[in-house]
Order: sequence, then C-alpha cells, then structure tokens
Amino acid sequence: MRYTKQELKQQLEAAGLKRTDTVLIHSSMKAIGRVEGGAESVLDAWMEYFDRGLLLLPAHTWAQMSERYPVYDPQKEESCVGLLTRLFWKRPGVVRSLHPTHSVAAFGQGAAAYVAGEEYCNTPCTPGGCYDRLRQAGGKILLVGVGHERNTFIHSVEEVLNVPNRLADRPLLLYTVMPDGSRRTVYMRKHFNAMQPHISEDFVKLEQAFYETGAAVKTVFGDAGCILCDARRVFEVTRHCLAPDPECLVTKPLIPPERWEALKYKPEGCLWDSNKAGEENENSNL
Repeated sequence: MRYTKQELKQQLEAAGLKRTDTVLIHSSMKAIGRVEGGAESVLDAWMEYFDRGLLLLPAHTWAQMSERYPVYDPQKEESCVGLLTRLFWKRPGVVRSLHPTHSVAAFGQGAAAYVAGEEYCNTPCTPGGCYDRLRQAGGKILLVGVGHERNTFIHSVEEVLNVPNRLADRPLLLYTVMPDGSRRTVYMRKHFNAMQPHISEDFVKLEQAFYETGAAVKTVFGDAGCILCDARRVFEVTRHCLAPDPECLVTKPLIPPERWEALKYKPEGCLWDSNKAGEENENSNL
C-alpha cells in the first residue's frame, strides 16, 4: 500500500493526537513504508497536522562529536539519527538547538523559546533542557517504527533522578558555533556505563510498565507500529520503578511487575491524561 499525506494525517488524528499538542517524534522511515512523495511528504504531514502545536524531532550529533571532531555547527552538522531528522532540521521555519551532541529541531508555536539555552547544557539531557521540558509542557512522545531503545526522554528522566553510572567522569571538550560565528566552549559529559555501552537498549525493560499504567499506548503510522507516550506519566512510572534500585535497568534482567502495581489505576489501553494527574512531586532524587 502507498499512503497519501492525507491518510497519514488521519492516522495521527485516529491515534488521539491533537493539532495543538507538543510532540517529540523518533522515527524510522523504512518502517513507515511507501508514501506518495516519500520522506518529504511524511514531514509535510507532521508539520501541517501540528501547525497549531509544537513538533520536535531529534537532530543528534553524538555519533561524530569527539576529541578529533570537536566543533558543532548547527547550521551545517548532519543529524546521526535517521533520514527524517536529517531532512527536518533544514526546512524553512525549523529552529535547531545549540546542544553539541543532542540537539533538537523544533517547528511551531514557541519553537525558538523551547530550544533556547541549550548551549549551556553540559550533559546529553540536562535537567531543565529540551527533553526534560516535555513533562512540564504536557508533551507526548511518538515512537514511529522504533521502540523505547530510541526514547531519549528516558535519558532525561535518569538525569533528573541522578541515577548513578550514566555519565562519563571525564568531560569532552567541544565547541559550539554560535549564531554570530563565535565559538562557545562546552565541557560535555557523554553517556557512559562500564557494564552497558548502549544504555538505551535497556529502556525496553520498562515497556510493559508503561502500557499497564497508561503511560503509553500502541498505535500506527503508515505501516509502522508505534508507541504513543505521555511524557509526564513516563517520568512518574520510571521514577517509581527505579526507586528501590536505581541501576536496575542495566544490572537486572527485568523489572518486577510489583514495582508498578500501585500505579495501575487507569484503564488498560488509555493514554494518561496529564490534565487530571494533579501536581507532580518535583523532587529530583530517587
């Protein structure tokens, strides 16, 4: 089947997404399948649908930033996380953040304000930064053809909760090219764990917890199986699961279902309604 742009927008509506939503999308174009107009039509569908909201895509450069390649130029540097992200940040009206390894590209209402200040971050998902802001903004995360191993927001949760052994002890000296052409020095602590070189691969251990607590639901976009998450609820469930053993995602083969039993008060299959959640405990420690 070859999807039209209109059909893709109808799928977004059927998933329960609103045109005014703040939504972060991680995606696989290959999983989406055949689309009239290809990847550009997919981006058209997203940008047109969320024209009254805020559309966010990662535009990461962590794969190439290193001691040998330390200069991040947001006007030139390619994203390392997929075709759609490489096309999106170059589009008219899209604003890219100044984070040297985990930049975010934004389009829509308040885009520039949302990504402002990332040049001051010294960790991949600094508390108060673009990823952490999703929960305060009532944001959603749409995983299109990918799983929680690509859900960067969970890295931000770990940083807010001060989970041990997630960041390198020794910072990397990087430089961000600023809008005026000057270079800003950034000492960046990259993701690192001696037991697990790819920390995010263990985020899938939380998948069932998210489903059973209403933090996430399954949906589709094109041919791609998708996971739609509520950022605030993902934060709450992750904090609850990690509290007894903060390093369990890496050190344990699974998370016991008893960890999230107390949070199973929403009907299964219903996405968490953050407007009814009440005030969240903002303590930063587990």
